[in-house]
Amino acid sequence: MKETVLRFLQKEIDAEHIPGAVVHVSYKGEVVLQESIGSKVVYPEKSPMKLDTVFDLASLTKVVATLPAILKLLDEGEIRLDDRVAYFLPDFARKNKEAITIKQLLTHSSGLPAHKPYFEEDLNREEVLENIYNQELEYVTDHKVVYSDLGLITLYKLVEVVTGQRFDEFVMEEILTPLEMVNSGFNPKFDRDRYAATEYSEKRKDYKFGIVHDDNTESMGGISGHAGLFSTIHDLQNFATMIENDGIFKGKRILSRNALDISRKNYTSFASEYRGLGWILKSPNLSSCGDYFSDLSYGHTGFTGTSIWFDPSVDLHVILLTNRVHFGRKPPIIRLRPRLHNIIRSHF
Repeated sequence: MKETVLRFLQKEIDAEHIPGAVVHVSYKGEVVLQESIGSKVVYPEKSPMKLDTVFDLASLTKVVATLPAILKLLDEGEIRLDDRVAYFLPDFARKNKEAITIKQLLTHSSGLPAHKPYFEEDLNREEVLENIYNQELEYVTDHKVVYSDLGLITLYKLVEVVTGQRFDEFVMEEILTPLEMVNSGFNPKFDRDRYAATEYSEKRKDYKFGIVHDDNTESMGGISGHAGLFSTIHDLQNFATMIENDGIFKGKRILSRNALDISRKNYTSFASEYRGLGWILKSPNLSSCGDYFSDLSYGHTGFTGTSIWFDPSVDLHVILLTNRVHFGRKPPIIRLRPRLHNIIRSHF
């Protein structure tokens, strides 16, 4: 399998679809593949990809930071899924949003639009939230799935209100530190040569190294519920081990089994895209985990070129970290992911 996977990734590198990658495969609790390939930086000067390269996870933030934070609050009795968001954030009730629940934000079925370019007005964190509070719904709640960054931005603020802590501090204290994710966090301060470079920034006249790629998150100060987390393959392996072990890592309980069980249920059977709490579930059409992963599979992707997928039917998980946006926003990743997962799953 190793040779086939690396040959496939090298072909994608040669086609300039990605600069490089770090890939990790675990089967029945054992690491069967963990390799780096290609470059973490191509411009202005090539630098080889390494296993300890730090990546901008982009939307993997939603399931590695925000979802565990919400599940932790569920475990502690601070919230319930059917709580109305406006109970904690009264201003969110504006424009007929008073009935929207935490669950509907997590399942991307709230009615909120997918994206708004707040960064174009250079809005800060509180100004972005104020805009979301004034946002009208674009469709009837619980009638379709529209993948919405706005919902996860709202949840990060909700976590802060409930805990009385900054979102990044709560995530560090309750999730990252217990999982020994020592190279993970928001606004990291590693040496420049640790990072997989992302896109060229006209504003900075340089490629982004350790500065969040997502424009809205950058405008918000680098911390949000939809993007902003940086991590490495080793740290994400710890996270994935906890998920597969029903909330336990090295004998310590991080999250309850019940919390993880309900996160993997399908809450959007009314739509063609199946959604758990935060997680993308294997859906009938165009699943990034490919054709061979079972119907029990769940995972998530990130715009920078990251993904994590679990197939509990065979006790398998795959983590792919790339910085495809180093070449801009157009290099294809949508076809790469499912084909890679097909190669891997064909061996198990």
